[in-house]
Amino acid sequence: MKLKTIFSLYCLLFLMTGIGFADERQGFVSIKVNLNSSKTAQSAKLWIPYPLSDNYQLINNMNIKGNYVNSAVYKEPESGTFYFFAEWPEANQEKKLELSFKASSKERKIRNLTDTGEAIPIEIQKYLQANWWIPTDGAVAEIANSIKKDKTGILEKARAVYDWVIENTSRDPNVKGCGLGIVEVTLAKRSGKCADLSSVYVALARNIGVPSREVFGLRLGKQADQDITGDYHCWAEFYLPGTGWVPVDPADVRKKMLADNLKLADVKELREYFFGAVDKYRIVLERGGRGIKLQASEEPKPINYLMYPYAEINGKALDYFDPENFRYSVHFKQIQL
Repeated sequence: MKLKTIFSLYCLLFLMTGIGFADERQGFVSIKVNLNSSKTAQSAKLWIPYPLSDNYQLINNMNIKGNYVNSAVYKEPESGTFYFFAEWPEANQEKKLELSFKASSKERKIRNLTDTGEAIPIEIQKYLQANWWIPTDGAVAEIANSIKKDKTGILEKARAVYDWVIENTSRDPNVKGCGLGIVEVTLAKRSGKCADLSSVYVALARNIGVPSREVFGLRLGKQADQDITGDYHCWAEFYLPGTGWVPVDPADVRKKMLADNLKLADVKELREYFFGAVDKYRIVLERGGRGIKLQASEEPKPINYLMYPYAEINGKALDYFDPENFRYSVHFKQIQL
């Protein structure tokens, strides 16, 4: 029996028993939303990412409670994003919801990377394509052309893009939330937050033939009992034939540099770590989804990405970067192993 099959059975066993990984971060995550408003005659709709288990995270004990009238779990066809939808069609109705689950996360670490020269599988080739959110022309193409030079193979090119993002961008603490991930804007400023820098990585990588996608997630608290409303986080993955999806997080390197006033020479070890690994203090909410078309949304355009809770009041979208006025919170409570 192949190791991958054995590991999948291992994950399934732990899902059924409720036990987690040996070296992990484990706890309960609770997302509370309150859409009450002083205004009358308001209907409301809410969409929240619905995380799933994989080889590195176990999601179970999902519990959703609230006074919503209609609800469902949907899968967005193009991106494969799963989300929970709830609706309050009546005016003057209290509108509250809590989605909670148990999360067990282990370090995502892939070492001894080797470029076998195998062909990119057909189902992965869509992660080479450009779209409105991930352009590969213009400034992206100009920079990508300077990056690739004499680089050969997917692994070498993926590393070159990673190094370029770290060396040529910075973290902007004034950007709201994780940023909008608008590639052209980030390249013009050469700065942004995690969604911005990850989008730049993906755009540059795709231009030079490296299948890549963004990962939208949530950091699990390092304290035993912690508010993590502000701890959403984005990183990226590239696909290496013969290995699979490999995580990279140039944004966390730049975050450490800003926080501790460090220079590039000071983060050599961290820089090596985040090429092929990310820590256990995070879970994936969704991958690769940009321009999400939400079921029952009244907004004419797809939303940028689905990571934060997203809501519409009387058909008008709320600002998910403003949780005080949107009134949602995310909490983490550790489970002792």
